[in-house]
Amino acid sequence: MIVLAIDAGTTGVRTRALDIHGATRAVAYREFPQHFPRPGWVEHDALDIWDAARDTLNEVAAQLHGETIAGVGITNQRETVVAFDRRTGQPLHRAIVWQDRRTAARCDTLADRLPMVRARTGLVLDPYFSATKIEWLLEHGDLPDSDDTVFGTIDTFLIHRLTAGAAFVTDVSNASRTMLYDIVAQRWDPDLCALFGVQLRRLPDVVASSRRCGVTDASAGVPGGIPISGIAGDQQAALFGQRCVSPGTAKNTYGTGSFLLLNAGTTAPPPHDGLLTTIAWQLGDDPVVYALEGAIFSTGSTVQWLRDELGIISASSDLAPLAATVADAGGVIVVPAFAGLGSPWWDADARGTILGLSAGVSRAHIARAVIDSMVMQTRDVVAAMNTASGVALHELRVDGGAAAMDLMLQLQADALGVDVVRPSVIESTATGAAMLAGLAEGVWSLDDLSATDNTHDRDDERRFRPRRDNPGGLPSTDTWLRAVERSRAWVRRD
Repeated sequence: MIVLAIDAGTTGVRTRALDIHGATRAVAYREFPQHFPRPGWVEHDALDIWDAARDTLNEVAAQLHGETIAGVGITNQRETVVAFDRRTGQPLHRAIVWQDRRTAARCDTLADRLPMVRARTGLVLDPYFSATKIEWLLEHGDLPDSDDTVFGTIDTFLIHRLTAGAAFVTDVSNASRTMLYDIVAQRWDPDLCALFGVQLRRLPDVVASSRRCGVTDASAGVPGGIPISGIAGDQQAALFGQRCVSPGTAKNTYGTGSFLLLNAGTTAPPPHDGLLTTIAWQLGDDPVVYALEGAIFSTGSTVQWLRDELGIISASSDLAPLAATVADAGGVIVVPAFAGLGSPWWDADARGTILGLSAGVSRAHIARAVIDSMVMQTRDVVAAMNTASGVALHELRVDGGAAAMDLMLQLQADALGVDVVRPSVIESTATGAAMLAGLAEGVWSLDDLSATDNTHDRDDERRFRPRRDNPGGLPSTDTWLRAVERSRAWVRRD
C-alpha cells in the first residue's frame, strides 16, 4: 500500500511515494522558472507548476510498477495566487508569488483596518498574503468579467487540474493564509471580501486537511482513480510531518524562506507582535488546530542568489564546505531582506544589505555570513515566540533543504541554547502531506504515525547540542540587530 505526496514548492515540484511504514519508495523532482518582471515583483507561470506536478506524479507512478496507491496529499507554497478559468482550467495571468511586494503601498493605506484583520485572520497587513494580490489582479490583471474567473492558491489550481475540473477546493490551512478567512468563525469573511472586492463565488470551497475531496481523472494526463485526501500549506504540512501534534512542540523549515511554527492547540491564541496566528490543520471532523508562526522570507533563496546571481558557488551544496574554510565571517554580516523582512519586523520596505566589508573579505566570508543570517533570523523569531507563548522552547525540530548543513545546525543550537533535531528524512513537507492523506484513507492512525517518529532520535549525527562557549564565532545579538536596522525602511515609495 502506497501513499503519494505532491509538494509544489516555490522553485520546484517533488512527488514522493511512501509505504505503510513511512519509508520513501520513489521520488521525482522538477524545477520550474521564476519570473521577475519588475523590482519587487515575483511571478510563476502556473502551467509550469502543473507540468512539473503531472510529470513527477507520472514518473513516480511508473516506478511503483502497479502497486496500489491509497491516496495522494497535496502541499504547496502558500499565499501565491492563481487566477484561472474554472471551466477550462487555464490560467488567466501569471501567478503572483508569496514573495511579491507590489501591493506594499496598498497595505499601507489599510492601516486603520489592522485590528480587524488581526482579530479575524491572525495575520498582519503585508503584501505577503493573498488578499491584496487578488485585489491587484482584479484591478490590473485584465481578467475576463465572467463567472468562470476564479482565484485559488496553488493547491486549488493543482487539484482542479488533477480532477479535470471536478473539484474547486482548498483546505483550512491554506485558506487561513489568504487574509480573507476568519480563522475563529472558520468561513470566508464577508467584510474582508468586500474590502478587497472579492466575490465569494470566485473562491474555493474550504475542506478539512485530512479528508477525501476528489479523485484524479485520467483525462488530465495522470493515473486516474487516485483519491486526493490530504491538503495543507507547506509549513503546516511540515509541522505535521515532524509529528508536532502536541501543543508546545515546534519545528523550523529551512526552505526558500524559513518558517517556524509552534502547535498552539485547539484554541486560537490572541495576536502577538511580530508573529502570526494561523490554522495548522483539521483532521476530518475534529476541531481545527492552530499554530503560532514566525515567517522569514529569505533563506534558501539567499543561497540561490549566491549561486545564480553572484556565482560565488556553483551548486547549493558548495555553501557549507566553502563557509567551513574560515573560522567566522570576518566581520561581514548579510541581512537577506530581498523581499522585505518578515517576523518579527514585518517591514515590506527593508532590502538586503552586506555590511562590514574590508579588503580582506573573501568568497568564504560571504558564504559564512549567509549561513550566519539563517541562524540569526531564526534566533529573532524564537525570542519573539518564547515571549508570546510564555514557555521557553526546549527543542527545535528542523527540516528543509538547508537542514542538511551540519555547520548551520550546530550554529543554530549554539545561538538558541537548545538541542536542534534533524529527522532522518529532511523533506518533512511531503511526509506531512502523505500522512494527512493516509489518515483519511485509513492507511494508518495517529498512533501508528507516532510509532514511526524518528525526530527524538539521540543519534549525534541528527541531534545538535549547544556549545555553551559559542566557539562558532556568530555575530553578537547587538551587532546583528544593528545590521537589521540598517536594512529597514530602505525603499521610499514617494
